[in-house]
Amino acid sequence: MRPRMSLSGRLGAVLCAVLGAAAAARAAEKADPPTEKVIGIDGEKWTSLFDGKQLGKWEVLKKSFFDSPGKVQAESDCLVLSSGQPATGIRWSGEFPKIDYELALEARRVEGNDFFCGLTFPVEDKALTLIMGGWGGWLVGLSCLDGFKADENETSTAIQFEQQRWYHVRLRVTKPKITVWIDDKETIVLEPGERKLSVSWEMEPCQPLGVATWYTTGSLRNIQYRTLDAQPKK
Repeated sequence: MRPRMSLSGRLGAVLCAVLGAAAAARAAEKADPPTEKVIGIDGEKWTSLFDGKQLGKWEVLKKSFFDSPGKVQAESDCLVLSSGQPATGIRWSGEFPKIDYELALEARRVEGNDFFCGLTFPVEDKALTLIMGGWGGWLVGLSCLDGFKADENETSTAIQFEQQRWYHVRLRVTKPKITVWIDDKETIVLEPGERKLSVSWEMEPCQPLGVATWYTTGSLRNIQYRTLDAQPKK
């Protein structure tokens, strides 16, 4: 027969259990939560690149044009890139496909008059940058094609972006075609072929996957991607 524990012994055991649980909870809070998780969009499985709470594997750029960045923080389920002098940027340090993928996110201009989402993305061993709101706040296009920036090549188009409004961006990258949708409207279709793909030298630190703003505060949320078969559905 086991001896009965005294009242003081039982209280001590309870106290130890409570303190142990509290210590475990604090340790869990300090630990980095998994950045990637499977979620659903349009009935498909996507992987999240931002949990809405902390930067995770997003690195704040601090060299070249990003040596005087604005504050980058997770706030209210958003990833906020405050205005830099001239640029603020982040780069994804985790794994990411080079081809046959889709990337989706929501972006908005909080304040400023230049691009609030300069999304650099890989195309096999090269990269391009999707500019949203550059050159006075309205230009959309891909930089660079054959050395020509977004305002100088055939992907250039105009959208009158509204302050504080969220825009849904979806990007599909395959070897034969690159497609960009903004608010579900097909905005850019590019068949690279033998074209020379590159990023402007200002955006080079963002490679292979990154986002930048230019004298502008931008906010991002719901950043996610999925891999595609070699021949994705149209």
